[in-house]
Amino acid sequence: MNLTQIATYRGPIKGKFGTPRQSSLAKAIVGRVVFEAGYGVQEALRGLEGFSRIWLIWGFSLNGKADDGKPDWNPTVRPPRLGGNRSMGVWATRSPYRPNPLGLSCVEIVEIGKGEITVKGADLVDGTPVFDIKPYIPYADSFPDSKPGFAAEAPEKTLKVEFPQGLPFTPQQLEALEQILSLDPRPAYQEDENRTYGLSFESYDVHFKIKGNVLTVLDARKGTELDSQ
Repeated sequence: MNLTQIATYRGPIKGKFGTPRQSSLAKAIVGRVVFEAGYGVQEALRGLEGFSRIWLIWGFSLNGKADDGKPDWNPTVRPPRLGGNRSMGVWATRSPYRPNPLGLSCVEIVEIGKGEITVKGADLVDGTPVFDIKPYIPYADSFPDSKPGFAAEAPEKTLKVEFPQGLPFTPQQLEALEQILSLDPRPAYQEDENRTYGLSFESYDVHFKIKGNVLTVLDARKGTELDSQ
């Protein structure tokens, strides 16, 4: 099977560090699914206005590869939800490191435009290739009584975020950034209060420190797509 890239996701998060670990955790993130030539024609979009959400099937494009050129993966991973201390089988997780590095995200439709769809709540990095789009159908896609395994509850927003004055973001962008940071983007094992972290948001590198349950944003500088410092 050969996958054809039908679209590219364009959004505010430029690197892996800080990207929400599931869709809809940061509902204020606004991005665009921009179709490749020939795939965003009106005939292909007909009827989509009747749905409020879609599934995106996409690729983990920032993953590395093993020496043989195949996707780098392991049969077990350490989920952040378990503090990074316990191993689970890769099929019991949504780890990006899989034999076929495909992601699945449910996002809210904001607007259907010419050759693109504006969406909210995506957990994708800017530039992510999209391979397919399917409508979200509540009666078929929602099973509230299903067993959730080790992910019984949504991750809590554990950090209070404090912003300095004068950041170069709109109110909507600040809301999205606050949601991202409040989920604590650090690896589960990292709690160095003296460390300065950075994530790429919009066209800026946002630097911050964390002490206790308070995350303090230090500044936002025109950046070069860093992952972390």
